Amino acid sequence: MSDDRTIVLGFAVPVADAVLEPVALDPSQIVAGTPEVSELVLSESADGRVVRGIWQMTPGVVTDTEADELFVVLSGRATIEFADGTVLEVGPGDAAILTEGAETRWTIHETLRKVYQATV
Repeated sequence: MSDDRTIVLGFAVPVADAVLEPVALDPSQIVAGTPEVSELVLSESADGRVVRGIWQMTPGVVTDTEADELFVVLSGRATIEFADGTVLEVGPGDAAILTEGAETRWTIHETLRKVYQATV
């Protein structure tokens, strides 16, 4: 049996300069503005449940239902409001954890770029 997958033991990516691909944003999620989302998946587990990558969104307001995620903000600023009233203000250098199923409202004040690991 042949397996064409290459095993990569490690790699590094210049995150600030990485070229991201546009991702369609469900219009029903947009609350205000004309936000655009882009992403670069860096790695994915064999079963597809764990994804690591770079994500970016331009200014605007959107709603989301979260995955189990850890992320670090590289640039930009955002306010993340949770349905229970919790509010996170995030900016460069901040690490945040989101819980699967959490209902959120993201207000992107300045284009936000983050590096993340999510379990879906």
